Amino acid sequence: MNRRESIKYILIASGSAVAFPGWGEPAEQDILASVADTIIPGKNGMGALAVGVDRFLQRLFDNCYEIDAQENIKKQLAALNANAQSAHQKSFSQCNQQQREALLLRFSDSSDKAEKDFFTTMKSETIRGFNTSKEVMLQHLKYKIAPGHYYGCVDVKA
Repeated sequence: MNRRESIKYILIASGSAVAFPGWGEPAEQDILASVADTIIPGKNGMGALAVGVDRFLQRLFDNCYEIDAQENIKKQLAALNANAQSAHQKSFSQCNQQQREALLLRFSDSSDKAEKDFFTTMKSETIRGFNTSKEVMLQHLKYKIAPGHYYGCVDVKA
């Protein structure tokens, strides 16, 4: 193989690595986005998907969670989709809000530790991603990076 072909293959491989996100298959990403939308639905244009919580969760799970936790999340997402198929004859993403809520609440009441951990993780991380998004921090919580004014030279009565 000559140098030009080698460079071409390296560029193709690196380009495909950038094009595809690191966490999950497209179906898993779709279910993950639907879970986030179920936990914090878009009301008045300010929901989990509108502020990018689905992308936050993908990066969080890919970069910050151990392999065991990532595998459990993927397994439970597949189980969630399978439950939706058996109960409603459509994927979790295609179910309406009440159907998705009912399917997710089964995981919260489960006696299986893996399912309960999945629900707890998804709920807490979705809420954290939503509350720490730029839109929510600035528009609803009125967060200021440096609140107040600093007065450096003030006369002090001694």
